[in-house]
Order: sequence, then structure tokens, then C-alpha cells
Amino acid sequence: MAQQTLTLSPASQPLVRQNSELSKMLRQITRNPLSIVGIFFVLIFVGIAVFAPVIAPPPAGTRDAYLIPRDGFKAEPQPPNAEHLFGTTEGQYDIFYGVIWGTRTAFLAGLLIVALALVIGLTVGSLAAYFGGWVDDILMRITEIFLAFPFVIAALTLAAVLQPKLGRGLYTGIIALVVFGWMSYARLIRGDILSTKEREYVLAARSLGVRDWRILFRHILPNSIFPVIVVASLEIGTYVLSFAALSFLGLGAELGYADWGQMLALSRNWITNLSKYWYIVVYPGMALLFFVLGWNLIGDAIRDIVDPRLRGTK
Repeated sequence: MAQQTLTLSPASQPLVRQNSELSKMLRQITRNPLSIVGIFFVLIFVGIAVFAPVIAPPPAGTRDAYLIPRDGFKAEPQPPNAEHLFGTTEGQYDIFYGVIWGTRTAFLAGLLIVALALVIGLTVGSLAAYFGGWVDDILMRITEIFLAFPFVIAALTLAAVLQPKLGRGLYTGIIALVVFGWMSYARLIRGDILSTKEREYVLAARSLGVRDWRILFRHILPNSIFPVIVVASLEIGTYVLSFAALSFLGLGAELGYADWGQMLALSRNWITNLSKYWYIVVYPGMALLFFVLGWNLIGDAIRDIVDPRLRGTK
């Protein structure tokens, strides 16, 4: 029987190499104690988000499960008790319910912001790198203009402008953060594509008359997108923290919506007496802290693995 050998096309070889690198990176992450702690925190929040209706069931007849139930309208927060495990905030919003359902809000905001910013960044960076010339000049100058604005201040200003038009809600803050959050992805994918488009398999595809769009989406992007996706996944915690800051300033979720930043905003009038009202800050604050910490620990581990300057120092 003749022996058959499996040969890979030039375009598929980089993909096989990247899959091998991904498997190696996952093995290294699981051996890093800090990354394991980060994964543990993130998985806990995933479980809380998935089982939120079981952990904190919405009141019967509620129109929106994300609206925090309130026990009256009294201004002074109430301490933890059998009915309200974490106590209540100003306006008698249940802290336990807000912390549990706020986990879903955190994932929704973080994942949606990253996804939209990634799509915009990939589109701009890919077009600039592949076509070059005046296309690259125009798109990169636009990117640099957006980079000139301080991220948080620019997002805060845009959210304040959008709120009278769109109303107070999740999407006001999300849009503001996306508009000023895509530039780093554009610059990163541009650098990767500038090197990838000169590879042999790309030149071979051009010589065969393959259309530019097919070359870009079939041969170049799949072999360049991995570092960008890694960076994007690591910034989920950063965007959640930024969204919480907007909510704290009244430019994020609507009043009474399960969001950690807004719950901290409801405690601002009582921070001067934390010895008595400690629970209104500790519970939502710790949820936000551990959520962001989990993503940051995972991010630090991946950075140490993929950054060649740090490999030899570990």
C-alpha cells in the first residue's frame, strides 16, 4: 500500500502554527498561580450571572428583572437583615439584588463595548494596512485625532452630550466608550497586517488574481487577528470599570438599574459615616474590585507569555 503524506497549503500553515501557540499559551496560563486566581474569580462571576434568577429571584410581576426592588422611599440606608441580606441603599434599593444582577450588567457592558470597539478597530486598521497610500494616511490621521483625547474625559463628555438625546441608560455610556475605545485595536491590527501581507502565501494569492477582499478576509485577517483578540479580551475589566465610573457620575445606567457604579453613587451622601453605613460601599465595591481584578490577573499572565521581552525574565 502506498504511503500517503498530508501536506498543508502555505495559507494554512500559519493557522496551524497559531493553534499550536494558543494551546501552548493555555497550558502556561494554567500553570501560573495568579492567572488561576483570576480565572477562579471570573468563573465565580460567570456562575453568579448565569444563576442570578435563582440566587436573587425577581419580584412577581416585575416588568424588568434588572430593576432593583425597593422597600419604600426612606432616605437613610438600612443595615443587613433577614429580608435584605446586604442591607439597602439610599432610597431603599436592595443591595444584594443589585450586586447579583449587576454581574450581568457588568458582562453585558464589558463584552458589548469590547465587541463593538474591536469591529471598528479591525475595519479601520485592516483597510489602512492593506490598501496603504492615501487610504492609510487618512484613516491613521483620524485614529490619531481620536487618540489625542483623554479616554475617560472624552467618554464622559460624549455621554453628557448623548444623554439628553438618547436618555439615561446603558447604551449612552456604551456608545461613549466605544467611540473612544477602538483606536488601539486599529493600530495593533495595522502593524500585524503590514508584516503579514508580504508573506509568500499572500503574494501567491495576488499572482493568481484573487480579489483583494478575499485575500484580506481569507488569508490575512485569520493570520493577524489573534494578538488583537487577546488584547481585547483583557480589556473587559477596564471597560467595566470605566462604565461604572460613568454610572457613578449619572451618565450610565438609569436610576434603579442593577449596576455596581450606580449603587456606589447611591452611597455618596453617606460615605462620611462609613463606620455605620459600611455595607452600602463594601458589597458593590468588592464586587467591582474582584471582577476587574480577575480580568487583570488573567491579562498579566497572558502579557507575560506573549511578550518576548518578558519571557526571559520569568
